[in-house]
Amino acid sequence: MKASQLKQTLGAAEQSCRVSGARLTEKRRSVLTILLRSRTPLSAYEIAEQYSRDYGEPIPAMSVYRMLDFLAEENLAHKLNSENKYLACAHIACDHSHETPQFLICNRCNKVREIGIKPEVIAALRDTVEGAGYHLQTSQLELDCLCDECGRSAA
Repeated sequence: MKASQLKQTLGAAEQSCRVSGARLTEKRRSVLTILLRSRTPLSAYEIAEQYSRDYGEPIPAMSVYRMLDFLAEENLAHKLNSENKYLACAHIACDHSHETPQFLICNRCNKVREIGIKPEVIAALRDTVEGAGYHLQTSQLELDCLCDECGRSAA
C-alpha cells in the first residue's frame, strides 16, 4: 500500500471510530497499519513480532488479540476463521454501503481478496440453511482458491 493511500485509509479509520464513539489509540492504529501493509493475513503472534520490529518495543499477543477484537468490532479488520488470522477491511476508506464480505484465499501464496456478496445470495443461503433445520451464525464466506498469479506460474 502506498504511503498516501495508507494515510487516507488511517484517516478514514479514525473518522469511523469518532462517529461510533470509539477511540483508535496509537497502538490500535499501529496494529491496523501492520495489517494494511501486509500482503497476507496475519496471526496475533505474527502481528506482535512485526510490531516489535517496526516500533522497537514488545507487545504481548494477548494485547494484540484485544486490539484485533476492537478493530473487528469497528469493521476495520476481519478475522478469517478458517486460519485464525486477520486482515484489514478492504473498504475502510469507501463511502458506499458494503455487502457481506466474502474472502477468496489463495492456497499457494495465502493472498486474500475481499469481495462483497449480493444480499439476495445471502438470503438464498439463509433460506437453504433454515430449510435444513439450522440457523446461520455468520454469513461471512471463506473460499479456497488459486489467485491468477499463482495460476499462471502453475501452468
